[in-house]
Amino acid sequence: MAGKKAKFALTDFFNNLFNNFGKIVFTNLLFAVPLAVLVTAFYFLDSALKLNGYFILMLSIIPLSPFFAGVTLVTSRLARGKENVDVFKTFIEGIKNNWKRFLIHGVITYFAVIFSYFSIRLYSALISQPNADSFFLVMLYVCLIISIIIAVAFLFIFFYVPSMTVTFDLSLKNIYKNSALMSFGELKHNIIATFGLFVIVLFCATILIFVGNTDSSIALIITTAILMFVLVPALASYVINASVYPGMYNLMTEKEKRSKKIDKKMDNRRKGQFIDEEDEENNIAEEFLDLDVEENKDGDEYIFYNGKMVKRSVIIKMKKEREKAEGKSDESKTR
Repeated sequence: MAGKKAKFALTDFFNNLFNNFGKIVFTNLLFAVPLAVLVTAFYFLDSALKLNGYFILMLSIIPLSPFFAGVTLVTSRLARGKENVDVFKTFIEGIKNNWKRFLIHGVITYFAVIFSYFSIRLYSALISQPNADSFFLVMLYVCLIISIIIAVAFLFIFFYVPSMTVTFDLSLKNIYKNSALMSFGELKHNIIATFGLFVIVLFCATILIFVGNTDSSIALIITTAILMFVLVPALASYVINASVYPGMYNLMTEKEKRSKKIDKKMDNRRKGQFIDEEDEENNIAEEFLDLDVEENKDGDEYIFYNGKMVKRSVIIKMKKEREKAEGKSDESKTR
C-alpha cells in the first residue's frame, strides 16, 4: 500500500510497556467489572436454557464491546508513548464517545467469531471421519483452508477497527473498507501483532498447564479469572496498538491530506479557477521573479508573460521570499 511505512520499534514497545504496566493493569481492572458481570450473566442464561452452546456465551461479546472502546483509547495512547494519561478519565471518554459504533462492532465480531469457530470445527470433524471418499476429503480440506484464511482475515481486520474508530471520525463503511485494505496491505505489522498475541497465549497456557498439574479445578478456574480480569484484554490491546497503530495513523492522515487537496482543487474548478496556487508556486519561472510587479493592485489579478498566467499575489509572495533568502545570505557573508 502507498504511504509512509511506520517502523515497529521494539525498544519503544518495551519502554512504554514497562513504564505504563501499572496503567495497563488498571485499565484491565476497569474492563474486568463489566467482563465479570456479563460473562456470568450469559453463563447462567446458557445453563438455564440447557443448550450448552458456545454461541450463547459468546453473545457477551456484544454488550462488552462498548467497554472495550475505553480499553482501546487508553492502550492506543500508551502505545504511542503519551505521558500523563489519566486512565479512568480516558477509559470513560472512550466509552462515551464510541459506544454506539462499538456496539455495532460487537455484533459484527460476534458473527465473525461464530462463523470462524463453527466452520473450522465442522470441517475438522468431517475430515476426521473414517472411510471418507478421497474426492470428498480433498474438498473438505479446501473448505477448511478457506475457513482458516477467512478467520485470519477477520483477525487482521479487527486489529484496525477499534483503533480506527476511536481515532478518526469515519463512517462504519469507511472504517471496515480501510481495515480490510490494511489487513493485507500492512501484512508485516499484522504478523508482528499476531506474534505478540501468540506470546501472550503461550504465557497464559504455560501458567495454566502448570496450575493444571496440581489436579485442582478450583485453582485452574481462579488462575484463569485472575489472568482475564487483571491482565490479558488490556495487554492484548496494547500489543495490537503498538504493532499496527503507527502505520495505520500515517496511512490515514496522508489519505486525508490527499483528499483535502483534491477537494480544494475541485472547489477551485467550480469557481472557474483552473490554476492552483500550489501548482503556481512550484512552476513559477525565474523570469517572473524579475518582473516589476505593483504590490498595491489586486492580488487575485493574473499576469500574462511568456505564454504563462500567474496570480499577482503568488509572484509577490515568491519575490519577498527570495529577497528574504538573499538578505540572510548577505548577512552570513559579511560575518
